[in-house]
Amino acid sequence: MKILSGGDILLDGQVQTGLAVVFDETIRSILSIDEAKRLDGQHIPYKGILLPGFIDIHIHGASGADAMDATFESLDTIARTITRSGTTSFLATTMTMEEGHIIRSLENVRRFMEKQTAGAQCLGVHLEGPFIHPDYRGAHDENYIQRPSRRWIDPFLDIIKVITLAPEMDEGHRFIKEMKDQVVLSLGHSGATYEEASESFRSGIRHVTHCFNGLSGLHHRDPGAAGAALTQPVSIDMITDLIHVHPDLFSLVIRQKGADKFIAITDATRAAFCGDGTYDMGGRRMIVKDSVCRLEDGTLAGSTHRMDQAFKNIKDHTDCSLPELSQMLSTSAATLLGIDHQKGHIKEGYDADLVVLEDYKVTDVFVRGEKQ
Repeated sequence: MKILSGGDILLDGQVQTGLAVVFDETIRSILSIDEAKRLDGQHIPYKGILLPGFIDIHIHGASGADAMDATFESLDTIARTITRSGTTSFLATTMTMEEGHIIRSLENVRRFMEKQTAGAQCLGVHLEGPFIHPDYRGAHDENYIQRPSRRWIDPFLDIIKVITLAPEMDEGHRFIKEMKDQVVLSLGHSGATYEEASESFRSGIRHVTHCFNGLSGLHHRDPGAAGAALTQPVSIDMITDLIHVHPDLFSLVIRQKGADKFIAITDATRAAFCGDGTYDMGGRRMIVKDSVCRLEDGTLAGSTHRMDQAFKNIKDHTDCSLPELSQMLSTSAATLLGIDHQKGHIKEGYDADLVVLEDYKVTDVFVRGEKQ
């Protein structure tokens, strides 16, 4: 049993002092410091603020490893690395590649989830592609784009948690209507009109992938998919690296959506936590210069972003409160994935996924009670 005490705690949406968190794999109790002092166990003092661990629902890789490598070692590298940025849970995110390659990656994620022993917990897969629109493919390979189909994904519905798709590629929204109760469907890499996007939300899509990027844009006479994302009651995520979206838009979007429907993501590639250089991304050559990832033709290709940077960037460019920041980096993602009874809060019975920030820098991280 471990006992954390000494600093502030974000509890029930409020910053509180004079409390201690008692935990092993899960949070056992939250006591006064005087009560906690009488307990036997490992007493761990900390300064700063204790928050629920960050949840990244869109990350391809880190430290030279990528989910599409389809190896245990690559996922292990990603999981161990990203705890340094306060991430305690993540979705291994795929790319549009040859179908057999995607299947091997999915099989590898399942094996990893069964045997994982350290690092941020892999919660499953975010299937980004191949069900996207060719004209909005971004860094994805056009040669392997498909129309949405259950043909090869049904065996993996135990681990696929999010599917990004372009609804205009789904005739009659048959796929959307069949899958809406089995997985989180997210509009992305789509040229849908405002009307098409809005109709897809009514059919069952309930989230939007990296808002503004890979979407038909917002125009005052033609609001596009981005306009639908802002005006319809769906949640959105955003790459908050100050490159993909101008930071002056953060406040506008957060005010419009609310912190409960805004999720910060990294869309990080294998170049994250590394330096500039040349890397592989989905079988394509990616050049990283000044921490910006691009294909050889200049197309933005993911990021080198980190969740601790996301926290700082939103804090620096908005007037969001600490509870709102925590919501956008943890609780909103847990709610989207349907695990907010287990993660995203500091509460008795919840997983002991915890991050300590001191002067807004990560100092300590615990994943299911284990110090990282």
